[in-house]
Amino acid sequence: MNRPEDVILIFLKAPQLGQVKTRLARAVGDRRALAIYRSLVERQCGDLPEDSRIEIHFAPTDAEASMRDWLGTKFHYYPQTDGDLGQRLQHGIAEAFGRGASTVTSIGGDCPDLCARHIKEAQIQIHAGHDVVIGPSEDGGYYLISLAAPHRPLFEAIPWSAANTLAVSKEKAAQLGLKLSLLETLYDVDQHEDMDRAIRDGRIR
Repeated sequence: MNRPEDVILIFLKAPQLGQVKTRLARAVGDRRALAIYRSLVERQCGDLPEDSRIEIHFAPTDAEASMRDWLGTKFHYYPQTDGDLGQRLQHGIAEAFGRGASTVTSIGGDCPDLCARHIKEAQIQIHAGHDVVIGPSEDGGYYLISLAAPHRPLFEAIPWSAANTLAVSKEKAAQLGLKLSLLETLYDVDQHEDMDRAIRDGRIR
């Protein structure tokens, strides 16, 4: 990077049958779960701030060609590191700041209502002096985290994909003395009823 930028990291899996939306697949089957996953990600990639650098952090590590074929060449692509979600976030965020980012916002692809407006709000709050901005999800986790610096301890000893993920993360931020702000609460698509809701809302096909 030639200048500090607002950077968005999108953590994604390659669209492989049986490897995505596994909880949803138990109710609707692997093929429909894959179709829903692709639809969610494509919607998300089409609603991002145009003035930010977009990085796709993908898994598995040999999937770059298939990710580029799927999502196109306008994004920057990086393989995810090994480890749990916290370790993957730590690595991706630290690398982005190392490349010169002024703010780093990390998201996934399974929040139907997440749009450019939410991401811009998080970036604005970081530039205004907050250390961390989190977008809470209805299931107790979060759909977005935006940072002014790597803050690696924020991702340690967190119960990922749990009903108390957000609560423990807020406690950790307080312990670290970080100034925290929360966005509005949204929902992720993990279960059959979430899928139906997103379809009703016209968010996915």
